[in-house]
Amino acid sequence: MTERLDLVWIGINIIVLLFSVSLHETAHAWMAEKRGDPTGRLMGRISINPLRHLDLVGSLLVPLIGVFTGAPVFGWAKPVPVNPANLKNFRKDQLFIAAAGPVSNLLAAAGFLLVYNILRASGFLLDIVPGFILAPVIVLCQVGVLLNIILAVFNLIPVPPLDGSWVLIGLLPLKFAVYIDKIRPYGFGILILLLLTGGIGYILRPVLNSVMFLIR
Repeated sequence: MTERLDLVWIGINIIVLLFSVSLHETAHAWMAEKRGDPTGRLMGRISINPLRHLDLVGSLLVPLIGVFTGAPVFGWAKPVPVNPANLKNFRKDQLFIAAAGPVSNLLAAAGFLLVYNILRASGFLLDIVPGFILAPVIVLCQVGVLLNIILAVFNLIPVPPLDGSWVLIGLLPLKFAVYIDKIRPYGFGILILLLLTGGIGYILRPVLNSVMFLIR
């Protein structure tokens, strides 16, 4: 019985993560087209079909490591390419394109939270829907809130190549924005250092504690 519950838990985490990262990249591609660049749409990236966005390491390996080690489950998908030549105002347009991903995850989290609260408040459902069906749906909503908040906050960290770096570049005066771009070659190294030293935990923990209060 315990093994079956573990498999259900792993399955829910993977399903929600694949949906969430697919939604994230779809939002980037959709916003890019709205700002003048159809590259993502032409590549079939405006789709929540995970197969269009899968990254072997970020969409499968890293999430599985998180599931089996008990670490926070997160991941990423293949970035949506953007052709700057198609953008009229690169800094402003890139800000909107970058922000679309985290915003889509926040909206998804809000949607999962709404369904979760409806299910929790609708006690009569327990008399209609068997517990073995309703319970996984409630857990799915909890995971949906948690994972989407993690994805949104993580991606808003202003370290290249995360979305937060592009948002910050778009918001800062140009004379300051260039310094963000100068650290781009070292971005992955900085992220790895934050992961290894637990720096990411210091960023995510206050947010996660607040989220856990909402879905307890």
